[in-house]
Amino acid sequence: MAPPKDVVKIAIQMVGAIPQLIELQQSKPLASVLKDICDVWSLPNAERYALQYADGRQTYITESNRGEIKNGSILWLTTSPDQEAEGLYSGIQSNNLDVKSDSLKRLASLSQDVTFAQEFINRNGLKQIFSIVEEGNDTGEILAHTLKAFMELMEHDFVSWETLSAAFIKKIVSYVNMNSMDASVQRLSLSILENMVPSSRLLFELVRKEVTLDRLLTHLQVTNTQLQLKAMALLIALLLAATDAERRDMMDYLRERNVRQFIHKNIIHSSEPLGDEMAHYLYVLQSISLNLHERRMRTPMDPYSQEQRELLQSLRQTAFESESETPTSNFSTERRRSLCAKEFRKLGFVNNSNPAQDLYRAPPGLLALDNMVYFSRHTPNAYSRFVLENSSREDKHECPFARSSIQLTLILCEILHVGEPCSETAQAFYPMFFGQDHFFEELFCICIQLVNKTWKEMRATQEDFDKVLQVVREQITRTLSLKPTSLELFKTRVNVLNYSEILKLRQTERLHQEETLAVPVLELRERLKPELLELIRQQRLLRLCEGTLFRKISSRRRQDKLWYCRLSPNHKVLHYGDVEEGVHSPPIESLPEKIPVADMKALLVGKECPHTKEKSSGKQNKDVLELAFSIVYDVEEYCLNFIAPTRYEFCLWTDGLNMLLGKEMTSERTQTDLDVLLSMELKLRLLDLENISIPDTPPPVPKPPSNLNFCYDFSHAEQ
Repeated sequence: MAPPKDVVKIAIQMVGAIPQLIELQQSKPLASVLKDICDVWSLPNAERYALQYADGRQTYITESNRGEIKNGSILWLTTSPDQEAEGLYSGIQSNNLDVKSDSLKRLASLSQDVTFAQEFINRNGLKQIFSIVEEGNDTGEILAHTLKAFMELMEHDFVSWETLSAAFIKKIVSYVNMNSMDASVQRLSLSILENMVPSSRLLFELVRKEVTLDRLLTHLQVTNTQLQLKAMALLIALLLAATDAERRDMMDYLRERNVRQFIHKNIIHSSEPLGDEMAHYLYVLQSISLNLHERRMRTPMDPYSQEQRELLQSLRQTAFESESETPTSNFSTERRRSLCAKEFRKLGFVNNSNPAQDLYRAPPGLLALDNMVYFSRHTPNAYSRFVLENSSREDKHECPFARSSIQLTLILCEILHVGEPCSETAQAFYPMFFGQDHFFEELFCICIQLVNKTWKEMRATQEDFDKVLQVVREQITRTLSLKPTSLELFKTRVNVLNYSEILKLRQTERLHQEETLAVPVLELRERLKPELLELIRQQRLLRLCEGTLFRKISSRRRQDKLWYCRLSPNHKVLHYGDVEEGVHSPPIESLPEKIPVADMKALLVGKECPHTKEKSSGKQNKDVLELAFSIVYDVEEYCLNFIAPTRYEFCLWTDGLNMLLGKEMTSERTQTDLDVLLSMELKLRLLDLENISIPDTPPPVPKPPSNLNFCYDFSHAEQ
């Protein structure tokens, strides 16, 4: 007979005692449960004890979280959190350094628990931590434990960062600015400052003033990757909290200090693999840098601005005045105006009598003018060749430079997401971005010449303008997807991908589509679908069994909390638990938390998830909505919340969980995988194998070569 739903069978352990197996009634007050357990072991003062999970983070059991206890859970009978808090409060004030160090170390560990943290903070424990730091008598391990405990206590948001004293902040800053300081202390200090920066404008200004960019760059150049990571995290936090003008000044200074070159050489191309967190920070740095163009992109041309009119005139002068033997100053006003209009028409402006009108549209606004001027000044030969070559063609076949530049600038802004807020989880940056000063302008210079080249290959006329730019967009996006490591490599690859290659790719895709639409082929597809869907199901379950590393994202953008989740080999239990940075595939035994698949009730995605409802709405959370999903489980309908690292992982996990719930796989990846498998299977089935003998056994695998000297590493060639 099954036990009632409000009763769970658990084991209670205590050091030096025989474990108790009890049936815990969830309706019974926790104090009464503890009294019964203490009576069995003849322990007086039951109020001094508490229950705690034996595995994982060893969370204290309270009335609010007791519903999460599962059948088969193992709990410890341990000192109650208020007693622990009292003992550690005294221990961290001890004059015995060993006692003090051990107390601070245990405090750092227990402070992860919200119940203990509340008790310790209620005893004014943070004040004692402030005293240890402000007095400055302790260094090394004791100081590291103190800062770690402080970080864990602040993580629960019981106390505002704005309440920190000036003396405490000054000490933390001094640890960052010292040359000879323990790396673990500096790493924790950087992390504390990173959390302070977004909390208030006052704290941002204080940190920016006290921790100079030069000091952060010094930390960036160390060999300690964890210290380097925290320095980058603080730099990103400062950039995100700054105003537009401050951010522009900071980025200009970083450019002067050649930070881009250092990142490209020593971080992106270092011997150590790039971690997910550093990849995210590089993505944010790239996004911030590209978004510096947003103001110009959203500003239409002002026809009354002398500076903007001069920039516009410089385009005409660079292209035509050098070839003119008679200076235009000798002409009458009417003649000069007529000549200018003619030259602006040759430049490809639609409104040649008033070319400023072409730049009224924003976006791309003044950014298009900036790009044209940059192209004319930095590659004057290519600019003159583009303009003169097209001004000598027949009217119908000339490629309009200005019109193309305006549209190309808009395309590049869309592809590179200029003006869009940074994603909270993305890690996709372009290595070539850090390999080139003035990346956006240099990319434009390559792509505008690509427009001219593609125009000629297509033998285009003015009516084909939109078609040409569509092809150019496709050339750029296909080449960027290859992640070239430098602009030179991008230039080479995008020029190889000419119009005829694009046509071949389109034709291949079209033929594939036509082949798959024939009636007999459609019938064969339907017959093959069940078998291939079963293959996809097996792959999804295998992926869940392998597991995935997930990140916890808080309101302060911290991403250093990691946890792992995986499905048991028998597909009956989900195991999960916190892990440290650098752990990629922890054994299933090390994951203490469990959810039986039989207890799973539903799968929520996107806006339906409780952890997305808690976050503030806005564009910046769009990426989180696309990656969020939750499992509803147990009678009480608790939720386990996920934010997938990528859209690909989101699809695999939601498909796998839907299968475990007995539902259909609904992600877009399922359809993509099914199409790929169907295409491959159909091609194999439709092969013309007449008069071709197929052996019954596969051919033998050849022996490995005596050496591998013929192997060539292409990654070095790309650099």
